Amino acid sequence: MLRRLVFGLGLLSATMLSHVALAEGARTLQIIVSKDKQSLVVYDGETVLTTSKVSTGKQGHTTPSGIFSILEKQKYHESNLYSNAPMPWMQRLTWSGIALHESNSVPNYPASHGCVRMPGAFAKSLFQMTEGGAHVIITDAPVVPQLIENANLFLPRKPLPTGPLLSDVQLRTSSIGSSSSKPVEVAMNVVPNNPSIVHPTTDARPAPIQPVTAEKEDVAPLRILITRRGDRETLMDAQILLQQLGFDTGGGDGFAGPMTRSAIAGFKRWKNLSPKGALVTPEFLDSLYETAGKPRPPMGQIMVRQNFQPLFEAPVGIKNPEVALGTHFFSVDKVERKEETAEWHSVTVPNGLSAAMKQRLGITVADDPYAPGAAAQALSRIEIPADIRDRIETLISDGSSLTINDQGIGQDTGDGTDFITVTQPVQRVAEAQTSFAKPQPVSQRRAEVKPRAYGLY
Repeated sequence: MLRRLVFGLGLLSATMLSHVALAEGARTLQIIVSKDKQSLVVYDGETVLTTSKVSTGKQGHTTPSGIFSILEKQKYHESNLYSNAPMPWMQRLTWSGIALHESNSVPNYPASHGCVRMPGAFAKSLFQMTEGGAHVIITDAPVVPQLIENANLFLPRKPLPTGPLLSDVQLRTSSIGSSSSKPVEVAMNVVPNNPSIVHPTTDARPAPIQPVTAEKEDVAPLRILITRRGDRETLMDAQILLQQLGFDTGGGDGFAGPMTRSAIAGFKRWKNLSPKGALVTPEFLDSLYETAGKPRPPMGQIMVRQNFQPLFEAPVGIKNPEVALGTHFFSVDKVERKEETAEWHSVTVPNGLSAAMKQRLGITVADDPYAPGAAAQALSRIEIPADIRDRIETLISDGSSLTINDQGIGQDTGDGTDFITVTQPVQRVAEAQTSFAKPQPVSQRRAEVKPRAYGLY
């Protein structure tokens, strides 16, 4: 297992860090960029390894805030958007054009076209410290990882599961941003008398799959997202129920293709439901579940990725769904499988949801990202099925992470990425009450400018 680095000094210069030593613990590093402070800090757990000034996106080219990871590394890269501008020691965060890279111009204010510029010596040193998949969190105000203990966090487990995880459900990976046709394994149960159809709400005894051995600690870290079920998951369930009732939807992929639309129209004619309005309406869903004799699924969904590709997903419960969960990031290291222990750290990332999104998600109470214990409170509201927990805990390794958000999968999450959460600014109540008496912070003024297409520069 990779050894965790322990440094006695609280703050080290990038030039003092050994590339060989850091490589051994690279998967547990976290990079946090503050746009307000124009700073970058590298953490190992709660320990600051190194820090640097940076220059983020200027007005009209704002660097997005959120939770990212390093998708690609190149010692030398040229921008394909800005006149082949040189970008040495490039570490890509999104395929839409955001990266960390060296620049000769790193003033103490936002000046880039969206990327995070770094001084040359630091950019090279950081490049040597990291490996693909390292976490990068970009915020307005600085945030700091904190040690957290919570009964709902995953701990390594020695036994291997023989639980109800199937690999015979076909999903287009484009349903979460991929163009590949490779099937995605989905955690669901077998429908009685028809093992080819599955649904998350049946109590049927499942058929086991071949377990994946995770005894070796070199296993790739898991990326886990817990969020609210959205239109995709709702349509997937509807497709599966329609198939049980004899309608041909062409699969259960969460896409409203011609066969799915025809099946829904046929069901509506059968039940004398209005064909007008949205394809999937509350009236349609109520009638569908009643006809199928199935309970409505829980409010949440857990999705798991490994090596930048989907692994499996399943429904989970969310207590008090009318209250926003907030956006929280958890990372694990010091995973000891024999002792079944691990160490988790958390970061709460302020994230403002629009009124339209809150209405769509049924959220009537906003979260408070500045409240003490906000991450622990969000964790305590998640109800994870035992078989799903078993599967994750037998695969978890150093560098695995968990993101909790309300908004679901963002458009930047796709083929060859981890789960990417792009956040929006949050104005604290006290600031909102006095905003008329003082100028807005620079980060808020930047957020009001409609960003152009992000570019590597």
